[in-house]
Amino acid sequence: MKRLTMADIAREAGVSKGAVSYALNGLPGVSDKTRRRILDIAERHGFTPNSAARALTGSPAGAIGLVLCRPARTLGVEPFFMELISGIEGELSARSIALSLQVVKDHEAEIAVYHRWWAERRVDGVLVVDVRTADARLDAVRRLRLPAVVIAGPADFDGLPSVWSDDGAAITEAVEYLYALGHRRIARVGGLPDLLHTAVRTAAFQEVCARLGFTRAETVLSDYTGEEGDRVTRRLLISADRPTAIIYDNDVMAVAGLAVAQEMGVSVPGELSLVAWGGSLLCGMVHPPLTALTRDVAGYGANAARRLLTLLEEGTVDSYQDTTAHLVPRGSTGPVPSRPARRR
Repeated sequence: MKRLTMADIAREAGVSKGAVSYALNGLPGVSDKTRRRILDIAERHGFTPNSAARALTGSPAGAIGLVLCRPARTLGVEPFFMELISGIEGELSARSIALSLQVVKDHEAEIAVYHRWWAERRVDGVLVVDVRTADARLDAVRRLRLPAVVIAGPADFDGLPSVWSDDGAAITEAVEYLYALGHRRIARVGGLPDLLHTAVRTAAFQEVCARLGFTRAETVLSDYTGEEGDRVTRRLLISADRPTAIIYDNDVMAVAGLAVAQEMGVSVPGELSLVAWGGSLLCGMVHPPLTALTRDVAGYGANAARRLLTLLEEGTVDSYQDTTAHLVPRGSTGPVPSRPARRR
């Protein structure tokens, strides 16, 4: 899609570019009828009167966009995104570039935000997160020719560069560690089912468990909230053949799972080992502290922002594989119980 210019509006309205500038900036020099015609054309192409003049100048916006499709109230308790944003902001602020953050309820609303930002030149480029296995947002970004870096992978995003971490290798390390401790019945509390990284982790979990010959290896998909972590853990622990170890796809669910185990009188790590994905401060603030798959999330965000800035400056940038999350053993994991865990 071609971005509208002042010359385009002047041509459609049958006036000079100077007249367009006067109308959009609210200056005298054109009749009310002409001003109205120019503003109508601008609005029809997705501009609002207070943004059209700035957008049509062609100058950089000096801002990068990030849209999060999740309830705003959850951001304060989701360590991953707070750390990611801090890394992005740190990189941008060093270059006096702003971060425009928008929270929306669904992907249709997110695509609408991209269209508005593109039309009004609110941002120079965007970072796309929470990529789905089939994601219409990526098609929208490509159609708009809006510079973008995808924080996800590994995948071919048809020309869109990405920054990603090998989640499959990380989940394999966690499972192999629990196997070495003697665990043979294991469960994983995963994230949202249509997220690309959930699919990557699930496939890797199933492959390593099959290779090692676990007697029980189950993935239960969830939504990353503490409430779901509580519910799923409770269901797993009341089963007749309950697991001796559980891996959680984020630290919020892992903390909730630890609380459920303690409430039910299941000793951690005496009867049950727990592993969290994330490794935020939450993991060290509970007792016992949680074994976690840890990585530098702020650095991850900074690398993504750096790649997008390079794309804007040079017109092209390669995808980048960030460091893989590594296992940090703490007090929540231990050898498998010598006797089978009894149902309580």
